Amino acid sequence: MLSQIGNRSIVLVGLMGAGKTTVGRRLAARLGLPFADADHEIEQAAGKTIPEIFEEHGEQYFRDGERRVIDRMLQEQPRVLATGGGAYINEATREAIARNGISLWLRADFNLLMKRVRRRSNRPLLKTADPDAVMRKLIDERYPVYAHADVVVDSRDVPHDQIVQSCLEALAAHLGNQHSSGAASA
Repeated sequence: MLSQIGNRSIVLVGLMGAGKTTVGRRLAARLGLPFADADHEIEQAAGKTIPEIFEEHGEQYFRDGERRVIDRMLQEQPRVLATGGGAYINEATREAIARNGISLWLRADFNLLMKRVRRRSNRPLLKTADPDAVMRKLIDERYPVYAHADVVVDSRDVPHDQIVQSCLEALAAHLGNQHSSGAASA
């Protein structure tokens, strides 16, 4: 499969709580690729946590930095890259991913997302009186955009290795379809 991936990165997209970092680490290990988390890279570059960046500079400032970091990372060595939930919404970021990567949406339903995000308090967009309403709004706004990803895998409440296996199978099918359609037109 690595030869079919070539110089591209596998870029995991989806809402907070979908499992991008956890699944991404395991997927990278299975593929023999390095793993990177865009949020971690942003925090390292800024010397601040993402909640601090949001609080001090606002979401737009964060999104601009996120776009630049992801674009840079996509031009480096191939890897499995977990992105923040809002990264793929940015058109320039989607274009960079399309040029240099294979986008994989980890799609999860509302209940699973909320179960997972309630475990951690570092979600700036959910620091509100009604986090359920915010999550529903994010699903309504972002799922139609995420649907443009090259590959879609349902994140379920099962062991992460099962999701990783689903990712590998979906990637193989996607790469096989690319190869067949390329061969047919040659």
